Amino acid sequence: MTGQLQKPKILNVETVARSRLFTVEAVDLVFSNGAERVYERMKPTEREAVMIVPIVDNHLILIREYAVGLENYELGFPKGLIDPGETPAEAANRELKEEVGFGARQQEWLGKLTMAPSYFSSKMNIIVAEDLYEERLEGDEPEPLPQVRWPLDNLMALLQEPDFCEARNVSALFMVREWLIRQGRLSY
Repeated sequence: MTGQLQKPKILNVETVARSRLFTVEAVDLVFSNGAERVYERMKPTEREAVMIVPIVDNHLILIREYAVGLENYELGFPKGLIDPGETPAEAANRELKEEVGFGARQQEWLGKLTMAPSYFSSKMNIIVAEDLYEERLEGDEPEPLPQVRWPLDNLMALLQEPDFCEARNVSALFMVREWLIRQGRLSY
C-alpha cells in the first residue's frame, strides 16, 4: 500500500430499528474526498464470542444446530457468547460443556474472526480443545444437539458436506488444519 487511508468522519449515528436482539443504526459519514454516505449497521458491541474445535481420539466433534436464518439444521463447531467477566478460554470450556458434554484440559487460541464487518462488529475467538473429559452443564439450547465425529485424516472432506457451509466454521476448519500441520499431526 502506498499511503495511509484516512477513516471517514462520522457525522451522526441514529437508531432506525430495534428488536429484542438487534438495534440497527444509520451512520452518516463523510469520506476524505468529500463524498457523503449513509451506512446501516448493527449497533456495535464489545462482547465477543468463541467457537470451539474439539478434538478427541483423532476426530473433530461437530454439532447439528437449527439455524433459523436458513430454516435448516447446520453442521458446525460449538460456539457461544463470552459472558461478562469470562475469558475466552473460560467461555470455550463452558460452551463445550453445555453443547457437547465435555470439558477440556488443554486449549489453544488460534485466532479471531469477524463476520460481515460492514454491518457487524462481532468478533469470534477460535479455540482448539483437547484432552477432553465428560462433564455436562445445562445450556440455553431448546433441544439436544446431535454430535458428529469427523476423522482428522479426512478433515477437508467436511467441505463437501452440504450443511457445513457457514463461513466461520469453514475458516475454523482451515485454521485447525494449519495448526495440526504445524504440530506434525497432519500432512498436506
